[in-house]
Order: sequence, then structure tokens, then C-alpha cells
Amino acid sequence: MPTAFVTVGSTKFTPLIKAVVFDDCLKALKRAGYDTLVVQCGNSDVEPGKWSAQGVSVDVWRFAPSIQSFVETAGLVISHAGSGTILDVLRAGKPLIAVPNTSLMDNHQAELANALSKQGYLTASTPETLPQVIAAFSPNHLAPFPAFDGSKFLNIVDEEMGYM
Repeated sequence: MPTAFVTVGSTKFTPLIKAVVFDDCLKALKRAGYDTLVVQCGNSDVEPGKWSAQGVSVDVWRFAPSIQSFVETAGLVISHAGSGTILDVLRAGKPLIAVPNTSLMDNHQAELANALSKQGYLTASTPETLPQVIAAFSPNHLAPFPAFDGSKFLNIVDEEMGYM
């Protein structure tokens, strides 16, 4: 059963959660082949629970000790645009739609999501455009995210410390 997983991390991002459980998003997910939607809603103003709508089984919960297993089993991840979550999802090789939480200071999530979207690693959306983005989303057009290279950081530290 293909699953879409939504996460907002430890934040409150009610507009994303309300958008994704709305009929338009559920219809778009169903048309894209997803039968199950698992939603980690954090502190958002949405009641956790299980139901079915538009042919999609929906499971909404607040927190888990780790979301890694949900990311690994998902066919699609829809996430807030927090840097840690984005890196975890992209390193897991999962297709990602990132939805910046613009209510956060300095709008840094939008900057990150838009930059990575321009590079082809993910697709950026807003809560308002999410149904259309899901409908048009093509994971095959995403660029593979490069593997982590710790030597780059080490070289920066060495250079700053005067070892190079």
C-alpha cells in the first residue's frame, strides 16, 4: 500500500496539516497512487485520529521517538522545510515536497526550500498550492541528493585553524 508521510517536526504548522487532510489534497494523493497518509502533526491545532476519506486511509498523531522508519517506508514525504528534516529525507533518497512555514523568523525555511527546489532535489510548495503540486509532482524528475562528504567540513575547520 503506497504511503505518503507528512511531518512538521516539533513545531506547530497548522496550515500544512489542515491542507494535507483536506479533500483536495486527499484526492490528489489518491490520483497519484497513495492509499495511506500518515501525518505527524506536532503541536498543530488538529486532533490526532484515524479515518478514511477520498479513498485514502489517514492516520494523524503528534510525536514519535523517531520518524526515520516512517520516512524509510514512505513513497512520498511532505514536510515542513526545516533543514534537519530536509537533509534526513533527501539522504534517505525519498521524494520530497517541502512546505516552508513562513510564520517562522526570517523566513529561512522558504529560502532553503526554494534553493533546493531550483537545484532539483525537491519540490517546494505552500499549503495553498499543495493539491496542485501533488497532482503535478514527478519524483522521476528530481536530482539525486549527493552523499555526505565530511571532508569538506574538516577542510574548512583545518583552514580556519591555520593547518592548511
